[in-house]
Order: sequence, then C-alpha cells, then structure tokens
Amino acid sequence: MTLDVDPPSPPELSPNVDPNEYDDADVVGDSDYRREELGAFLAEGAWEEAFAEWAAETDVTDDEWDIVTDLGLGSDFDFFWDDFAGRVGYHAPGLPQDWKEREVHPDLDSWKAVSSINAGLTELGQTVCDVLKDDYIDWESEYEAPDDLPDF
Repeated sequence: MTLDVDPPSPPELSPNVDPNEYDDADVVGDSDYRREELGAFLAEGAWEEAFAEWAAETDVTDDEWDIVTDLGLGSDFDFFWDDFAGRVGYHAPGLPQDWKEREVHPDLDSWKAVSSINAGLTELGQTVCDVLKDDYIDWESEYEAPDDLPDF
C-alpha cells in the first residue's frame, strides 16, 4: 500500500531530553546523544528520504494519516545516538490507550485505527534510524567491546 502525502516537517531534537525517560528506550553510557548532528541530517534530507521509503510500504491509510496530521504527531519523534550500541535510537509518538475516554480525535473510532497509527509511527521511526545509519552517519562508536566476549 502507498501513502501519497507530503512529509511533515522534520522533528526538532531537543538537547535537554534524556532518552532514558522514555518507556521504550534504554541507553547505557555516554550522554552525548549527538542530537545537533542528527537534526542537521534530518533537515538535509534524511527525514524526507525515510518518509518516502516508509510511505511507499506503509499500511497507514490516508484517513489515519489525516488523524496523525491533525494531532501533530508526524513531527513529535525524538532521535538520539546510542554510542554504546553504535546505533540511532528513537522514540515514536503514539496514541494513548485511553484514546476513547479522552476523545483524542473525532474521526478516531476503532482500536484497529489506533493500532495501525501506532504501528505505522513506530515503523517510520525505525525507517528514519536505518536511513540515518546507512546513508548519513559516518562516525564510529567509541565503545569497544572486550576481546573475550563469548560467541552466540
């Protein structure tokens, strides 16, 4: 399925956010998350490239994307460098479990739509990480694993 929409603006990455505050992130070691450099890569084209790649394959529908746009979730991502793991980490926005009670959006009427939106935003975040790591980042992790780690 293809989503034929314009990408939202790239997220603005705040240097003051500790990724360990997120329930879905666990960063060990260095607190240099390289947000300024990642933000520059996103602005230079990584965001649009990743969005186009994601939109070509996503199951998110036009109606569901309209909800994402109305709620401003498209730009609410956070990306950070995890030096210990040598990867780009991310936190994706999402709809809350109590979406119905909170009346989050008038067109949001099913768990199927909520699940589709949340899964789609997670997939977008991972696609952005992959594009950043594969096409933009040329620095190496400063962490060096010991030589005596077991093979699995």
